[in-house]
Amino acid sequence: MQAAANIIQSQLGKLPTVVQPEYKHRQDGSTMKALAWFGATDVRVIDAPIPDITEPDDVIVKVTGTTICGSDLHLYHGEIMALQKGDILGHEFMGVVDRIGPNVKNFTVGQRVVASFQIACGKCRYCKEGLSSFCDNTNNSTLQNYMYGTRDAGFFGYSHFTGGFPGGQAEYVRVPLGEVNLLAIPNDVSDEEALYLSDVLPTSYHCVVDTGVQEGDTVGIWGLGPIGQCCSRWAKLKGASRIIAIDHVPERLQRAKEQGCEVIDFSMVKDVSQKVHEMVPGGLDVALDCGTFHEPKSLLHKGMKMLMLETDVPETANEMIMSVRKMGRCGLIAAYAGFTNGFNIGALMEKGVRFIGNGQAPVHKYWKEILNDYIMTGKFDPKFMISHRVPLEDMAKLYAAFDKRMGGVEKVFVETQFSSPPSDGAPKLSRVDDWAR
Repeated sequence: MQAAANIIQSQLGKLPTVVQPEYKHRQDGSTMKALAWFGATDVRVIDAPIPDITEPDDVIVKVTGTTICGSDLHLYHGEIMALQKGDILGHEFMGVVDRIGPNVKNFTVGQRVVASFQIACGKCRYCKEGLSSFCDNTNNSTLQNYMYGTRDAGFFGYSHFTGGFPGGQAEYVRVPLGEVNLLAIPNDVSDEEALYLSDVLPTSYHCVVDTGVQEGDTVGIWGLGPIGQCCSRWAKLKGASRIIAIDHVPERLQRAKEQGCEVIDFSMVKDVSQKVHEMVPGGLDVALDCGTFHEPKSLLHKGMKMLMLETDVPETANEMIMSVRKMGRCGLIAAYAGFTNGFNIGALMEKGVRFIGNGQAPVHKYWKEILNDYIMTGKFDPKFMISHRVPLEDMAKLYAAFDKRMGGVEKVFVETQFSSPPSDGAPKLSRVDDWAR
């Protein structure tokens, strides 16, 4: 698939953008540690050139914290198109300003910052509305434009389908248009609290807000990884009266119970939608898909994926459509990418279901609100989801352990040589070999 996608994109050419993904190397030839993709389930920590200022609006960030995301597993398994050998992965990172381009006036060397996972221009119609993930001017992918009719913003470390920008699972990152795509972090906010403003916090918040969770709603959440767990907390803060949490991982279900959710273990239930209706007569007000497209449940969809007759599976979407009430709302924040078979479009129409593709979350719309109104006030402490802290040198092993959910791994804080010690209440440093068994 990768070879075909890269050939097609090469034939289609590149769309014009206001930034370029390639970066200049430091003149002294210095190198950094970075996690790079070389094939399905083949990722390696390599020595890569340290980026230098390439365009006048660039900021070079010295990384003090990065992480791994469930959506990174789609890259790990080669399920996202247009990956190329040697691509540096990672779209969630923070650090300190190391160098600034001549046009950068609002940041200084040494300042603590977090990056959004998307690269926005700050000037197009979407950016002016805070919808940074939908920026028109930073992703050169003709393939995505062909498949979707339009294209997202460029993303860090997420293949050439999203622009081919080197990612944040590295010791240094070049941030194009740094004044647009970086947020200054106050000194009284720890790295563990700030890092997840890059993606998981705005993504989960966007899912809840965009799908319209309201006071008194009964909400179902499919998938209880960090996004799902955060969605349950945001839904409560928005006034949801009941939350039905659906997964099959015992530790995740237990954590949801401890947060006051009612739970369904889908591995123990023949018909999830029927079980939901038993618990909530008439159906849910809102259903949120916080799971993944790459783990089909049924033999039918396992077979179709294996034969490449579909890229994504509709099972969770169909369960949600069947589980909500008439005129209910379904939100998709799970990272679907291509095509599926057997989607229940009839029930969608006949029930009047509001089926909402939340899109990639517009981080810039929410990150100041989340920082100022929730993190700094103590209403939302992101550290609850951090299960481990490991060094960047263990990143390749972390991918394998994270893929198999070894050792109860959930969200991980990945430190570099530039990181501060763990803050109070955050996990201490460990090595993947110590717990991934």
